[in-house]
Amino acid sequence: MKQTTLRKEVRCSGVGLHSGQKVEMILKPAPADTGVIFSLSTKSGRQVVVPEPGKVVGTGLATTLGTAGAKVSTVEHLLAALVGLEIDNVLVEVNGEEIPILDGSASVYVYLINSAGIRVLDRPREVAKIKRTLVFEQDGKRVVAKPFNGLKIDYRINFPHPQIGTQNFSFESTPLTFSHRIARARTFGFMKDVEWLQKNGLALGGSLENAVVFDDYGVVNPEGLRFADEMVRHKILDFMGDIAVGSHRIWGHFEVSCSGHDFNNKFMRYLFDNQSEFLDFVALEDIASRPKCPDPVLVPVGVPAWA
Repeated sequence: MKQTTLRKEVRCSGVGLHSGQKVEMILKPAPADTGVIFSLSTKSGRQVVVPEPGKVVGTGLATTLGTAGAKVSTVEHLLAALVGLEIDNVLVEVNGEEIPILDGSASVYVYLINSAGIRVLDRPREVAKIKRTLVFEQDGKRVVAKPFNGLKIDYRINFPHPQIGTQNFSFESTPLTFSHRIARARTFGFMKDVEWLQKNGLALGGSLENAVVFDDYGVVNPEGLRFADEMVRHKILDFMGDIAVGSHRIWGHFEVSCSGHDFNNKFMRYLFDNQSEFLDFVALEDIASRPKCPDPVLVPVGVPAWA
């Protein structure tokens, strides 16, 4: 399996979910082995941020990547679309400090990528493959990572709301399944939280056009839900974006319960801090020859792998 990039550049603009300001994004083709690179406009010129677990500088309401001189927020939906459509190399130019929220899902990013077209490059795709089971949990949140030739996610959420409650969804990623089953799921929130956030200068770009909003009884949006279980599907979308901040795309089977941006990033930091224990970096044509996985390891949060 070869690496990919875009055939041509595409662009879009919209409001930032948290700033409420207009922002513009351009996706450009990139050579093999480039990966995903963010080029950010700052007062001192353009600065580059490469996604890494340690470059996640904020997880409140969204995932923010940054360095000392530049940052960009709400990257998870775009990163999820790049993972879901299997785009390995792209330059993301951003004018502003957020990725446009658009409709609150990844559907527009899927449209943009398909409009640009996908070019196959003459280099093998490399992945970070989970090589032994890792159980990572804290305060009711849990991520179990298991070996798997591909990306599979079983997700569970539980919200004390009459129209949400407990939802489960199982998903194995391909460009087709991502486009049809995950990409259209929108971010969601609760009216009481939205009112508090906006009074305190947060979520200023949030509206019924880019989020599913619940009051005490049901959905406020006049069009209703896109899926009966849209909320757990969106959590899978977020998780796919949040685990796309490693040096390589991850292959594995993930069982996730009640997680969020902050816990997802804690998991990624732990995983890559202990990559010799849990990750195998391989070219995909070598997958069939990999050795059998060793026995599972249970590792609570904060406990070193060697313990």
